[in-house]
Amino acid sequence: MKILVGMSGGVDSTVTALLLKQEGHEVIGATMAIWGDRGVKESVNKAVEEKFHTKHGACFGPDEKEDIEAARKVAEEIGIPFYVFDCAKQYEEIVLDNFKKEYLNGHTPNPCVWCNSLIKFDVLPKLAKANGIDFDKFATGHYVRIEEAENGKFVIKRGVNPKKDQSYFLYRLKQEQLAKIVTPLGTRTKEEIREIAKLNGLTVAEKPDSQDFYYGDYNELLGVEEKEGNIVSPEGKILGKHKGIWNYTIGQRKGVGVSSTEPLYVIELRKDSNEVVIGPKDKTMKDTLIASDLNWVTDFRGGKCTAKIRSTQEPTEVNVEINGDSMKVRFDNMQKSIAIGQSIVLYDGDLLLGGGIIKEVC
Repeated sequence: MKILVGMSGGVDSTVTALLLKQEGHEVIGATMAIWGDRGVKESVNKAVEEKFHTKHGACFGPDEKEDIEAARKVAEEIGIPFYVFDCAKQYEEIVLDNFKKEYLNGHTPNPCVWCNSLIKFDVLPKLAKANGIDFDKFATGHYVRIEEAENGKFVIKRGVNPKKDQSYFLYRLKQEQLAKIVTPLGTRTKEEIREIAKLNGLTVAEKPDSQDFYYGDYNELLGVEEKEGNIVSPEGKILGKHKGIWNYTIGQRKGVGVSSTEPLYVIELRKDSNEVVIGPKDKTMKDTLIASDLNWVTDFRGGKCTAKIRSTQEPTEVNVEINGDSMKVRFDNMQKSIAIGQSIVLYDGDLLLGGGIIKEVC
C-alpha cells in the first residue's frame, strides 16, 4: 500500500513513517509549510524571530525552516521520498483569521482543532494529490485509534495512553477523511516511540514535543492596537484598567493587574462594554453550556455520556440535550473556567461521539 505520511520533523511522525515502512508499505513523507513569507510574518519583528530561534517549541513560527529540514533529514535516514507543500495561504485564511476574530471577541479558540480538520487532514493530502503524488492512505503521528465499525462507518477512539491521547483535536473529521487515515501510534505509548527511535538511530529520538501552536505573544498575531478598558468586579465596581480584553483568558489568575487579599480570576470578557470581569475562584465554576457548530463522528441522540472541554482533561460525566445544530450540556460536577470558543468533545468510554464549539456558558 502507498501511504503519505504527514511529517513535522518530530519523533512521533518520524516513527510513524518508519513503522509503516517496516510493515512493507511504500511510504512517502510530506510536510506542510504554514509560516509563509507574507502577512503575519511581516508583523513579527527581528527580535521576535531571534526569540523563536533560541526557544523552540511551537507548530507555527519563523523557525519552521528548521523543522522542515529536520523532517527532510529523517526522511533520508528512513529512506523515503520527501515533499514540502505550501499551505500558508490556507492556514492564514482558515486558522489564523478564525483565531484573530475569536480572540478579539473575548473568546478562547483552539487553532489546533481547525488546523487538523481543515489543513493537515484536508489541504495537505489534497495538495499532494494535485501535484501528482499517488497514495492510498494518509498517516500521521497522532496518538489516537481510527477503526472501521461493523456498520462500515469509521470511528475515532482514544489513544491507549490517556496522557498522550489526541482524539480531542480530531472530532471535526468527516467520514470521507477517516476512511483514508492511518494512525499507528494509537496503540502505543510515548516511551515506546522514543525507544523505537533510539533503537533505529534516528536523530529526533530525544527531540522535545511542541508545546503550543505559537510560542510568542499572541498580540504579535492579532496585530491590533491597545484598547483601554475597565477591569471590574461582578457587581460592576471598577478595580483597574486593561489594554485589551484579548490579553486575558477565562480562569486566568496571574497577571490580572489588580491587588487583592484573595486570589482573583478572570470570570468574563465583555466585548460590548470592553470590560474584564474578575472575581474569586468560586465565580469561575459553572456546570452548564450551550454548544453549536456540531460535528458527529458516531450517531448520538443525547443522554448520558462523558465530555472534555480541554484536550488534557479526563472525560467527565454529563447529560446532553440535542436540538438541531446545538446542544445543551450539563456536567454532573462543577467545571472550572468553561470558555466560549473552546471545543467540547463527547465520549462513550473510549469512543468519540462528536463535539462542538461552546457558544454560551450558563
